[in-house]
Amino acid sequence: MGLFSFFKKREFFSAKDKEQIVQAIRLAEKETSGEIRIYIESKNAFMDAIDRAAEIFFKLKMQETEHRNAVLLYIAMDHHELALFADEGIYQKAGKEYWDNAVKSMLSQFTKENISNGIEQCIAQIGQTLKEKFPYIANEDKNELPDEIVFGS
Repeated sequence: MGLFSFFKKREFFSAKDKEQIVQAIRLAEKETSGEIRIYIESKNAFMDAIDRAAEIFFKLKMQETEHRNAVLLYIAMDHHELALFADEGIYQKAGKEYWDNAVKSMLSQFTKENISNGIEQCIAQIGQTLKEKFPYIANEDKNELPDEIVFGS
């Protein structure tokens, strides 16, 4: 046992769940120039969830995608908070109502205690919208951001 083993991060998902979420991101991004990232932490004690999502979005440099079409799904597990933060390109094309409805859809999955499935469904929904608004361009598209889930504290 290491000296700092008590600082070990909690596991929110099984290895299978994590792999399915990452695969959902990869599948969604195959047909769009858009980017999707997931950030999960235990608690958000300092600010509104959308403000925290914005802070993380910029910390992860998600605003640097070529078409400004990155989306961050933020979840604070213990505080039961979630937010979607979309860069200006995709936010403007989809509109506020779309993002509000996407959050409501996820919340309906979470209330059934099916968090990983709710995340996968949200990724698929966002991926479809990204595909419609920012379709894949074979000669210029590249994966601009990592697909792995980012776990905070």
